[in-house]
Amino acid sequence: MASSSSQRKPFRIAIIGGGIAGLFAALSIHHHCCRHATTNGDNNNNNHIQPDIDIDIDIDVYEQAAEYKEIGAGLGLAVNAAKLLDRIGLFDDARAIAGFRNNVWISFRRYDDSSEICTVPLKDETARRMQLSVHRAEFLEILVRAIRDRKAATLHTNKKCVGLEDLGDLMKVTFVDGTTTTANLVIGADGIHSNVRSHYIGDNAQYGNMIVYRGLCPMSEVQGWWPFDTYSVSWLAPGKHVLVYPISSNKILNIVAFVTTKKEDLGDTVQESWTMAGDKDSVRRDFSEFDTPVQRVIELMDTQPQKWILYDRQPFKKWVFAGGKVALLGDAAHAMLPHQGAGAGQAVEDGYILSRTLHDFLSTRSTSSRSQEDWLQIYQSVRLPRAEKVQATSRQAGELYEMEAPELKGLPYDECVPIVRSKIQDRMNWIWSEDIDQAYEKARGWRSKM
Repeated sequence: MASSSSQRKPFRIAIIGGGIAGLFAALSIHHHCCRHATTNGDNNNNNHIQPDIDIDIDIDVYEQAAEYKEIGAGLGLAVNAAKLLDRIGLFDDARAIAGFRNNVWISFRRYDDSSEICTVPLKDETARRMQLSVHRAEFLEILVRAIRDRKAATLHTNKKCVGLEDLGDLMKVTFVDGTTTTANLVIGADGIHSNVRSHYIGDNAQYGNMIVYRGLCPMSEVQGWWPFDTYSVSWLAPGKHVLVYPISSNKILNIVAFVTTKKEDLGDTVQESWTMAGDKDSVRRDFSEFDTPVQRVIELMDTQPQKWILYDRQPFKKWVFAGGKVALLGDAAHAMLPHQGAGAGQAVEDGYILSRTLHDFLSTRSTSSRSQEDWLQIYQSVRLPRAEKVQATSRQAGELYEMEAPELKGLPYDECVPIVRSKIQDRMNWIWSEDIDQAYEKARGWRSKM
């Protein structure tokens, strides 16, 4: 990626964390900043992201595990994220592994008889604007393959970051094996227990008042008796709800069952975990009052479903450190509860806006008085408030689905249902429809006047 027109050393980027957030960021930075990057995809109003100069840039991704892999099962990438995948040429591959929801986000149902509460359509469901419900591992494979095919970054494994040191113009990163590297920019994409973040600010995790059982079943076991027009269905009950949706090209049904649980009732299992083995008998017992389709799905899920202890975090008010040489994104910046299926989409938005910011910084640094920190503050100013709002509304959505919202407490179920309907119908529109390119350009223009 060297430039023949510049004698500068390459701008080195170290991405700490090889999950979805880190790998997407690497691909988006490569797409925005390298002249020969892949540019297939959405070409509508897309001229601003085509590199107009060669930028000397080296990207390294450091993953602490021995291989690039994902744990867990289903993952939702809503229309706001699908648009950005399309912008950098990843949409078709992602669509090929997605489940088809029949133009529906979720059809919400009563738990006791499966009658409809409300069905939320995907209002922007077109050929290249759709909800992508994917298997995490399959989506990660797409990102890894794209990085290798495009030569977008160098991938490293067994590299757990344990220290950062500010050297002035560079950051020094130390790994648990004793090796080190230096970079002009360190991107902390190392998840909810981020070591990059912990170098600057402490975690504020608190138990999120809920446990979750997750499992899978073959769609072939469901299709003969399924009573609904979509496979994306959620049954709501006081203190409990069940969500299912299709993944893996409609070969697998993803099952997620939520139970509001007091901390004192967890016993010794209160530690944060999303990989603990659960007990299928517990799932049967917790959802014994749910309608027949839920009972049948539970019987089809894994013998030992995963048990996920939900933890919640208040927003971190700062994502940029060390004079703009360190930036957070994804769960390291804004881990959130899963109730709106928006966390992965927010990580995609982070990587996209950060890469636009880096393009503008690197392509103007010889002619502009703006520093690296000035540009990274623009990234933070665009992304932090939106992610913070998604965090808050995700928390509220979980309370709403389980009839635990303040306005629902103490009301009979039949009185809760119409209130839930009114609050669910349009709650996702602002997440799906915001033009984040426009938000970035507005922030960039405002900053230029400072």
